[in-house]
Amino acid sequence: MSGADEYEIRVDDAQLEDLRRRLDLTRWPDALDDAGWDYGTDAGYARELARYWAHDFDWRAQEAALNALPNRRSVIDGVGIHYIHVPGKGPSPMPLVLSHGWPSSFYEFCGMAGALSDPAAHGGDPADAFDVVIPSLPGYGFSDRPTQRGMSPRRIATLWAGLMSHLGYDRFAAHGGDWGSYVTSLLGFQHADRMIGIHLSMVPQAPPSRPTSTEDAAAAKRRRARSRWRQEEGGYSAIQSTKPQTLAYGLNDSPAGTAAWIAEKWRSWSDCDGDVERAFSKDQLLTNISIYWFTETINSSVRLYAESRRDPVAVAEGDRIDVPTGFLLFHRQGVPSERRTRELYDVRRWTVSETGGHFTGLETPDLLAEELRAHFRPLRG
Repeated sequence: MSGADEYEIRVDDAQLEDLRRRLDLTRWPDALDDAGWDYGTDAGYARELARYWAHDFDWRAQEAALNALPNRRSVIDGVGIHYIHVPGKGPSPMPLVLSHGWPSSFYEFCGMAGALSDPAAHGGDPADAFDVVIPSLPGYGFSDRPTQRGMSPRRIATLWAGLMSHLGYDRFAAHGGDWGSYVTSLLGFQHADRMIGIHLSMVPQAPPSRPTSTEDAAAAKRRRARSRWRQEEGGYSAIQSTKPQTLAYGLNDSPAGTAAWIAEKWRSWSDCDGDVERAFSKDQLLTNISIYWFTETINSSVRLYAESRRDPVAVAEGDRIDVPTGFLLFHRQGVPSERRTRELYDVRRWTVSETGGHFTGLETPDLLAEELRAHFRPLRG
């Protein structure tokens, strides 16, 4: 492993000009008069988002805000990993690694770094301070794009354990959502001796199913909801887990295509009542999308679905994640069985929120910060 080098995010002027040119020359597809969002991203919204990206969005301002945080880049087990590392301000800060998913990025958690590392400056107790580490998953953002097969959540969990060792942390805490919840669960499963505890905003695993003669009403409702979701929303996962390379030729060449592909998920998975900008501003959406575009990581990011399909995160009968685990879940996403979850995880905190959605670090940062403090508070010392 090499040393941790300071890292500056810097997009060339030529890349900015190329982006504007491509957006202005977009060859837009047709759409039904009354399609709205029923067939995918609304055509009018896609055009407006592209226009704003090309002519009103200020990447330099967002770049400066990202560079105001301590960006680092280290080589861990041969893989270049970009991360934010904010030391805590308190009597005994707890090291905490925050793992994002798709189609998110390290940016999702950047706005929380101050509240978590310096709670006293945000009206909190300095005893709740964390040393905050926010990495970009391999193939995402400013981390290396894998060139070999096998970069699955299992491999990423091992890289995170190496990264935290590299930073001098023998034991640490972890939080994750989406793919980050798989990585974080695997930290608890494969590196339990290193973990103070874990916290998840999604339940990525359940114990192996057991045949039962009856199915209670709640379980039946969850099963129907999962089936309906797969039919209506699961197309992206099917293509990304089987033929990501084919998808990438279009997305990597078209910023309008990348924006439409990502924005639709931020709308569908957030608590916005159909209006994505009730949850996120255009600047927030486009900062995240720009990170994908400028780093050319749309292909390497979606490839994680295919790698996970080839190396699935599966648990065997009797396996258990025996580290203290907290959950922050959201009604609109469908809440799995707490009883079944407790069969696999050592659940210490189970919070279900009536509001909020998938991208918790940007959508409900105050709630997530408070849940992290509350879950890890009794695990300190």
